[in-house]
Amino acid sequence: MIGVLVTVPQIPVSLSHRFAKAAGEEHAMRTILLTGLLSFAAVTSALAEKPAPLKALLITGGCCHDYTRQKVILTEGLSARANVQWTIVQEGGSSTSHKVSLHEKQDWAKGYDIVVHNECFAGTTDLAFIHRITDAHKNGIPGIVIHCAMHCYRGKTDQWFKFCGVRSHSHGPQLEIKVDLVKPEHPIVKGLPAHWTSVPTEMYYISEVYDATTPLATGVQSNAPTKSHACVWISQFGKARVFGTTLGHHNKEMEEARFLDTVARGLLWACGKLGDDGRPLPGYEGTGVKPAAKTEGPQPTPAGPKPK
Repeated sequence: MIGVLVTVPQIPVSLSHRFAKAAGEEHAMRTILLTGLLSFAAVTSALAEKPAPLKALLITGGCCHDYTRQKVILTEGLSARANVQWTIVQEGGSSTSHKVSLHEKQDWAKGYDIVVHNECFAGTTDLAFIHRITDAHKNGIPGIVIHCAMHCYRGKTDQWFKFCGVRSHSHGPQLEIKVDLVKPEHPIVKGLPAHWTSVPTEMYYISEVYDATTPLATGVQSNAPTKSHACVWISQFGKARVFGTTLGHHNKEMEEARFLDTVARGLLWACGKLGDDGRPLPGYEGTGVKPAAKTEGPQPTPAGPKPK
């Protein structure tokens, strides 16, 4: 057997240090890259798991209120507090009898998770038109009714009022309302002051509270200090949850954090996205970006005809 002597060249110490350093740097870079990829994957996963915004439809317009500014106050203020995306339909100018064109369609509510009514069309009495609105809600589309919505659609039917949860046909003078919570444990009003006083505004007189309605707050004015009326409530109309408030005549009222907090919670509750603690369920939190003030002077609302 012939032996072969193989001579392995010696690597200089300085060069071996370079190799070790390079290997260490490569390992560090791989660690950083892997960490970044894992972080990116976690963020992507979190984004993928976040639910889509609630799709809300705001119907607004009509007499006696600053609906052009209120639509901004409402949509910006509620989106700051809830994960909601808006479609706004404003029609009718200052009319009392306009028929919103969208409601002429049988499937007008298709694609929406909730409909917010902040309109004032007391003279719109077409029964087929009114029932097209109420039938969509009765079949399951949740609703919010604000202020003059309670004085709308006074045709010879009780369906609109049952949808609202209350019947009202008049309101008080421009005076402060002393508001008292009657269901302080309900998540919509949990944590609100037990008592507060509004700016001078209209208090709607409630002539009937339907069986499916639960008042959350009542109010009185100094001209009738012993007569209280529901001013914040929840109701069930067919398959739909409904939140209602007669507050919100003036822009200044709507801009108040208490008003927007309450309506945002009402929206989430109606959609089944409000926790028992009064906070949005995970993924349904808002942007936190609060709207700028858009106040204006008083605007009296005529009571209109008494519903039959």
